[in-house]
Parts: sequence; structure tokens; C-alpha cells
Amino acid sequence: MEPQAQPPSSKTLMIASISAFAAALLVLLAFVLPAEFGRDPLGTGGLLGLDALARGANPFEEQVEVHREDYVEFELGPFQSVEYKYLMDQDAPLVFSWLADGEVYFDMHAETVGLEEEEVQSYEQGNATQRMGSLHAPFTGIHGWFWENRTARTTLVRLYTAGFYHTSTVFRDGGDFERVIEPIATPDR
Repeated sequence: MEPQAQPPSSKTLMIASISAFAAALLVLLAFVLPAEFGRDPLGTGGLLGLDALARGANPFEEQVEVHREDYVEFELGPFQSVEYKYLMDQDAPLVFSWLADGEVYFDMHAETVGLEEEEVQSYEQGNATQRMGSLHAPFTGIHGWFWENRTARTTLVRLYTAGFYHTSTVFRDGGDFERVIEPIATPDR
């Protein structure tokens, strides 16, 4: 008959419990606090780069409105231009693609709205046949593009967007008109 294993003594259980608690506390102080909360009492977060995790921004951004999608095209005769902008709140995102069947001059820019002194901010200018990207509105205002056909042939510019904007405005031939763009769904409230 084989001898039966003895259950651990109270002293052994107490030592194992204290050791497990100390290891958990060490993990909390050395890794969890620096990575999750930016607290680095032992200096291991800075040493291992874990404190950078706590400084990182949360990629999720909640919006209070349903997003919209838009498609518009503009035919630009020789030396004609058009400006198209969206009314956006600060930090609202916009994803876009515009394509032209010939090279156009473009200026992606924004203007503040409703302030005594308008602020204009240019994001990108140049000559191209297309641009794709995204924008987070740095301020509340109208954000969009100016396109100009600087050639002797007619050019078609097509714009596809999705994002959190309210309306759009077309500036053309000395005038402007607003386009209402409906949300893609009605939020349940």
C-alpha cells in the first residue's frame, strides 16, 4: 500500500497565499497601473514603455447624430470653378473621395461660421485628378473644397463622402445654395 499524500499544513497554505498576493501586487504596480492608469510607482512603466498605453487616445468617438452620405458631381467648363462645403461641428469626422476626369486645381479648406471674424484654414492645395482621405473638423464651420478647371476642355469632378455633417453649400457663378442631406437612418429616441 502506498502512503497517502499529506494535505498542506496551515503554515504552507499561509506562505503560498502571501506569495500569491505579493506576486499579484507586483503585477498591479509594475504593469497594470502604468499601462491602464498612467501611474508608475515602480518606474517599470517608463522602462518598458507601458505608460505610453495609458496616454493613447481611445479610438472610439461617440456621435449624437446619425451619419450622412453624399454624392455630387460638377461639370466644369474651361476655366470654371466651384466650391463645395459641409457644415460640421468641431471634431466631427468626414471620409471622402473625389475624382476628376482631368487635372484640376484644388484647395481643401475651412471657414468658421457665426463669428465676428472669420477664420480660414487651408488643409491642402495643388493640382490633381483625385484625392482620398479623412478629416476631423478642427473647429465648427464649413469644410470642403474649391476646384478650378484650368484647361480648355470640360472636366467632370465627382465627390463621395460619408460623415457627421449637417448640410452642404455650393458656391458657384457668384451665388450659393444650400443642400439638405438627410441622415442615412432615423435615430430611435
